[in-house]
Amino acid sequence: MHLIQHLIHDYGLITVAVIIGLECVGIPLPGETVLLGAAIYAGTKHDISIVSVILTGAGAAIVGRMIGYVIGREFGYWLLLRYGNYVGMTQARIKLGQYLFLRHGGKIVFLAQFVPVLRTFAGIFAGGNVMPWRDFLVANVVGSFAWAVAYGYAAYALGREFERLEGPIVIILLAITVVGFVVGGVFVNRHEGQLIAEAERAMPGPLKLP
Repeated sequence: MHLIQHLIHDYGLITVAVIIGLECVGIPLPGETVLLGAAIYAGTKHDISIVSVILTGAGAAIVGRMIGYVIGREFGYWLLLRYGNYVGMTQARIKLGQYLFLRHGGKIVFLAQFVPVLRTFAGIFAGGNVMPWRDFLVANVVGSFAWAVAYGYAAYALGREFERLEGPIVIILLAITVVGFVVGGVFVNRHEGQLIAEAERAMPGPLKLP
């Protein structure tokens, strides 16, 4: 946090934009820590405003995840179709992933913004599963602003105290996410045939590159 605030002092909001943007493209970087550091800096040093921190953080997350979506759409989907069979990803399972993102992609992208690691790869996953871009854009914008406002204003108002609280909050979110993945994985595994049939009815025909 000390290093991040030093970078913010020297380079301003460019630090926030670059780190958060690259994280949401798919590069594991401490985007959340940068947002918190910038918000605390705004509350104590007053060199930058909290509004500018929030707008920069949200904007960088939106743009970064859009780039990740394009990468997933252009390359991830192609890799799945071409080499998916080698890792057990048959066309039926690829179509099932697309179907799940078609039905629940908005919720996945929104919630992923608040969870480390998922926030990094949400755009790539959405693109690789050919999530409709309008649905992705809405979830991306709403989730990014909700995240930036919630974490930014909390850190701005509570200052260093929020650093102590953030750890338990992230642990709770990670625990909920892990439980959700386990429950979802068990459900999909038990009902894979039925879900694949539903996906085929919703998206009949062979998969093709966009």
